[in-house]
Amino acid sequence: MNDRLHHLLPATPAADDPLRHYQPGATLFASPRRVLIGRGVKAIAAPSTPANRAADAMRLLREEGEHGDVLMGALPFAQHAPQRLFIPAQVSTYKSRPADGAAGAPVHRRPHAVRMLPSPESYRANVEKALACIRATGLDKVVLSRSLSIDVRIDLAALLQRLAARNPIGYTFAIDLADRPAPRRTLIGASPELLLSRRGTQVVSHPLAGSIPRSSDPAEDRRRADGLLRSAKDLHEHALVVNAVAEGLRPFCQQIWVPPQPSLLSTPTMWHLGTQVRGELADPALSSLELALALHPTPAVCGYPTPDAYDFIGEVEGFERGYFAGLVGWCDASGDGEWAVTLRCAEVGDEDATLYAGAGIVDGSVPADELLETSGKLRTMLSAMGLESILETAQ
Repeated sequence: MNDRLHHLLPATPAADDPLRHYQPGATLFASPRRVLIGRGVKAIAAPSTPANRAADAMRLLREEGEHGDVLMGALPFAQHAPQRLFIPAQVSTYKSRPADGAAGAPVHRRPHAVRMLPSPESYRANVEKALACIRATGLDKVVLSRSLSIDVRIDLAALLQRLAARNPIGYTFAIDLADRPAPRRTLIGASPELLLSRRGTQVVSHPLAGSIPRSSDPAEDRRRADGLLRSAKDLHEHALVVNAVAEGLRPFCQQIWVPPQPSLLSTPTMWHLGTQVRGELADPALSSLELALALHPTPAVCGYPTPDAYDFIGEVEGFERGYFAGLVGWCDASGDGEWAVTLRCAEVGDEDATLYAGAGIVDGSVPADELLETSGKLRTMLSAMGLESILETAQ
């Protein structure tokens, strides 16, 4: 295997898994560095324009927050969709990573009424439309998604532990979306992609673009990984994203470091091309939320050029993404924080769940392959739920 491979090793059981402290109604964000669990709500960021979201939210934190308080929550993909940013009444921070994944079955009732938007046939047709647009216009890339809704009853705590055990170096989250105890809705997921972290003047972004589903056969799995590193189509797609992230950070940084080639990153279901972009801030007053929103949406979840891809998605995709392909994380009063791209996620209610997945379309994409890629990404959540068989009807 190529020496640029970074494989996710099985997690080692932890003496005290912080996820055991999570209960539905709380908000949790876990990264390789720390785990934050927020309970209750001290103050909620009011609706704001896209240009003012970060400044208004940070003003709320500095005016309403006390020592040790943080801002937590999620922001949507669409510019004018509702946000969910708030200061928890209480926040607990843990340095150890959740690891043991010892949890009961997360599904308490077998699913029924499976709904897909768009249908597999319509998704392939959408990819054909994107390819025609790419050939006829200046559009280089567009990300097309689909959703999978099921009527099912989910044990959130058990699902969260399973996701964390399968995602040991990623970003696991459960964001409470309701201001009342019922009906409860929770955004839950295990993202492999860091949009932006800030620690002092050091900032990091780790964009992913270019993917292929894993195989259970070791030889075939290795062939797919090596093929991804050599794929001209995927390397082109990846370069579009990395260049956009570096250029997005450049106005705020006195130095930027970009590796010359991507590395492989694996999850249990997918291989990804990834590049870690680092920078040193010129102005330490800029918060992690301000920087993350300056990058959002990257070509990894939208396309390139971004305005054209954004308009195409609105016209063709066929459903509202909500928080999917947005950002999720936290920020403290000094501006330090971590924001992941909201991927491998579901919005879960008391009796239902909606899952999301997307794929980047560039010249050379094959509609059937892009559909399979979205199925591979849906498998992360469905496998943790114990519902992987649903994919048999989702092709």
